[in-house]
Amino acid sequence: MEKISARNPWAWIPTLYFAQGLPYVAVMTLSVIMYKRLGISNTDIALYTGWLYLPWVIKPVWSPFIDIISTKRRWTLMMQWTLAASLAGIAFTIPTEMFFQLTLAVFWIVGFTSAAHDIAADGFYMLALTGHQQSFYVGIRSTFYRIATVAGQGALVILAGSIETCTGDIPFAWSVAFGVLSVFFLMVSLYHGWALPRPVADSARDSSRSAHDVFREFVDTFRSFFRKKQIWAAVAFMLLYRLPEAQLVKLINPFLLDPVSEGGLGLSTKVVGFVYGTIGIIGLTSGGIVGGIMAARGGLRRWLKPMAWSMSLTCLTFVYLSYATEPSLLTINICVFVEQFGYGFGFTAYMLYLIYFSEGRHRTAHYSICTGFMALGMMLPGMAAGWLQETIGYRYFFIWTIVCCAATIGVCSILKIAPDFGLKKRGTE
Repeated sequence: MEKISARNPWAWIPTLYFAQGLPYVAVMTLSVIMYKRLGISNTDIALYTGWLYLPWVIKPVWSPFIDIISTKRRWTLMMQWTLAASLAGIAFTIPTEMFFQLTLAVFWIVGFTSAAHDIAADGFYMLALTGHQQSFYVGIRSTFYRIATVAGQGALVILAGSIETCTGDIPFAWSVAFGVLSVFFLMVSLYHGWALPRPVADSARDSSRSAHDVFREFVDTFRSFFRKKQIWAAVAFMLLYRLPEAQLVKLINPFLLDPVSEGGLGLSTKVVGFVYGTIGIIGLTSGGIVGGIMAARGGLRRWLKPMAWSMSLTCLTFVYLSYATEPSLLTINICVFVEQFGYGFGFTAYMLYLIYFSEGRHRTAHYSICTGFMALGMMLPGMAAGWLQETIGYRYFFIWTIVCCAATIGVCSILKIAPDFGLKKRGTE
């Protein structure tokens, strides 16, 4: 088979997927910590940052346009340049009087740009590599995406916390953090202008396809999705499996940061960067690895309910922390690790089911629709989580997330899954 790309994939895959992970972390996690440190209430943080999931919710609707217009390479580079400018905009608007409104507006731009970058980068990956190369490098891209998560939730938060401690100027600290992100994307845009190959497939366009043909195919994709067997059971699973986590994830960092007098743990920004952004990510990644191994050995149907219970029971760690009297940093680290490990282990079943349900003629498009439902399932509960927490307090809020675990377990019981799906085939590596 003729080699698709002359450029060594090691020259661009690690940096491309590192760059893909950082904006998502900035929108979903850094924004929450930053707003908390700048004095925004939990109600407003959860409501307004919850809306930032919308670009990923509606991504399947506008992703065809990236396929039709220009090339994936050009889209990727354009989005990286836009991200560099947008992140600089956040850095410059943080010190202003209307920082909340202005930064939220720019975060919206970052969200839509990041979602477009995801579509373009993933499409470019498939066009620039042979089938064998795609399989070989899939672990590499996932690894560097995780490293980006550690860098964002860990290193950048620690950087902001250190500057907070040294200067006492919280807005300045977060301006620097987002300024560093902006400079990174400026550099990565310049680098990828050289490093990204120019695959022949990325330049090819089918001129015979009219706008009407494209629209008809677009409609057919959605129609065929909603005609799948067990469609409503599947949609219920996509929306409700992560119901506890959708609420919990918005309040973990505020809980760690809030003073003890308000029911929190009173940790510094720097320590939160280490606990949740480093120890937590290690737990999440470890859980995902173990989950993948178990699913390959026993199949999705066998492990679906145990993984659902894993996601549910580990939420008890935050119930414990909310009742504990001045827990040590070691105890906090262990609890966060256990909860994130359980979540990573349980999330394996969710992703495998999306792959399972997407099988068929429009596999890629249907998977994209599934991820849209996934984002919607995170967006809607998360928006109300802050108000709920401020109404009933951290202790009862965490107890409420345990109650919501009934939905996680319940939706698993209505699914029908082939017994051999996910099993490692004999004779395969």
